Amino acid sequence: MAGFLAAGPPAAAADADLVRNGGFEAGLDGWSCSGGSGAVVTTPVHGGSSALRATPAGQDNARCSQTVTVEPDSTYTLGAWVQGAYVYLGASGTGTTDVSTWTQAPGAWKRLTTTFRTGPSTTSVTVHTHGWYGQPAHFTDDLTLVGPDPGGPGGPQLPAAPTGLTASATSSTSVALTWSAVPGATSYTVHRDGAAPLSVTSASAAVTGLTAATTYTFRVSAVNAAGTSPQSAPATATTPGGGGGGGGLPAHALVGYLHASFANGSGYVRMADVPASWDVINLAFGEPTSVTSGDIRFRLCPVAECPNVESEAEFKAAVKAKQAAGKKVLISIGGQNGQVQLASTAARDTFVSSVSKIIDEYGLDGLDIDFEGHSLSLATGDTDFRAPTTPVIVNLVSAVKTLKAKYGPDFVLTMAPETFFVQLGYQYYGSGPWGGQDPRAGAYLPVIHALRDDLTLLHVQDYNSGSIMGLDNQYHSMGGADFHIAMTDMLLTGFPVAGNTARVFPALRPDQVAIGLPATTNAGNGHTSPAEVTKALNCLTTKTDCGTYRTHGTWPGLRGLMTWSINWDRFGGWEFSRNFDAYFGG
Repeated sequence: MAGFLAAGPPAAAADADLVRNGGFEAGLDGWSCSGGSGAVVTTPVHGGSSALRATPAGQDNARCSQTVTVEPDSTYTLGAWVQGAYVYLGASGTGTTDVSTWTQAPGAWKRLTTTFRTGPSTTSVTVHTHGWYGQPAHFTDDLTLVGPDPGGPGGPQLPAAPTGLTASATSSTSVALTWSAVPGATSYTVHRDGAAPLSVTSASAAVTGLTAATTYTFRVSAVNAAGTSPQSAPATATTPGGGGGGGGLPAHALVGYLHASFANGSGYVRMADVPASWDVINLAFGEPTSVTSGDIRFRLCPVAECPNVESEAEFKAAVKAKQAAGKKVLISIGGQNGQVQLASTAARDTFVSSVSKIIDEYGLDGLDIDFEGHSLSLATGDTDFRAPTTPVIVNLVSAVKTLKAKYGPDFVLTMAPETFFVQLGYQYYGSGPWGGQDPRAGAYLPVIHALRDDLTLLHVQDYNSGSIMGLDNQYHSMGGADFHIAMTDMLLTGFPVAGNTARVFPALRPDQVAIGLPATTNAGNGHTSPAEVTKALNCLTTKTDCGTYRTHGTWPGLRGLMTWSINWDRFGGWEFSRNFDAYFGG
């Protein structure tokens, strides 16, 4: 009897704060924020030296969450200090009634608290904070969840941080990780900057879907019923340069448009007179006989318009000479005045045959797609860039794939969309889920995505653009390094389309990306001085001269620059191409 009495009931779990890194002193460790909406700031803060700033964008309310191990059938109090309008604090998966509280008024820090009881079989809950659609950034600090600790007397103990982490690239798009097993761990979480955590059950992981020629940093934490350990020491790996789609270009290429079919204030430049600095020469332009015909025609500038134009034979000979020197000459389709809508399969087939005729006649290396204006727009209800249904999109993709198959792996494919059709897709896509938006918003994304394995180079026009929101959820305006850094970072990092984290446009390889700029102030709005171009290149390739924008990586393999145009660069004394040569050692 005495022995029985000595045993007594099991000890109750002691109360504790179960949230890990609730003061955000360790960055976003332990937290997951939708759409990359969260960032740690040093001002304003409520306690310590850091706080969370989360910024809603599009259809994303900037939800940051953490899953916490709890005791069943127990009472917990959730609390946080918040600042901003329409800031919410809540818990889900409680097994009883999920809870949420909020504040409407902006201003000073405010304390939000709520209480809940877990269900009889609940062992984990998700605590979260979020803002509201269309509202500015909000701040959260000192978030706590106080209640019985499942890791208390008799419960599992928090595992130690993993050690011995190594990382090695196994291909241009994958990295292998290994580390020492942690006693008591039931799983592990792999962390990579800017990516969703990866959960594995053994002390190794294969990380795929990476970008070629890019350096990545990894950390690992151990997990059991008591929670998640601190993260391991970091390990880095650099993926090798990717193959495919390179088109035989140099590591860093200069791309320019040649006014071959028309004259303007910049003057006509003969093909033979194009300097050797230019690695890709896009012939501007092949244009359709009508918007919907798909019948593309190209001719040299008439003598009456361009008195110094060469003959057809001289032009073709000059093209061959450029190619013998390792240069690529492409036909660019579209332009500002060449609206192309492949609304039918007949137009698609005509496009293929007419473009093939131009390529064959002049012995060209490939195709540049410069569809502007109303060439591309999304039909109502076409909301997923991964599976487009709009005929002009579907037919264009099909036509280009046919051309690629016809001419083989050396076929060079480039694209020159405007920011409205690409980066604006971070906020808006097509007419939107309820209609009313411009259906052209983000309309190039399904084309780029469907052709990414065939794409040699994407050079978005970072000019003639309105302000565009970057991945920092701030608006950026053309004309300075900041705009080019933010716009290019989006292409090399990837982004949720229209704020939908289930539909993320994947990053392109750095060798597939060049920055598009006007050569002179006469060439287009948004001219950027050579000094600012150099700052942008420094930031993207070496992470220096970045200003206030924080890129999501460093890309020494960034392919280069594109400009409108070779003619305007000559007009400006070759300032643009000389700056490129000076930077990359041309």
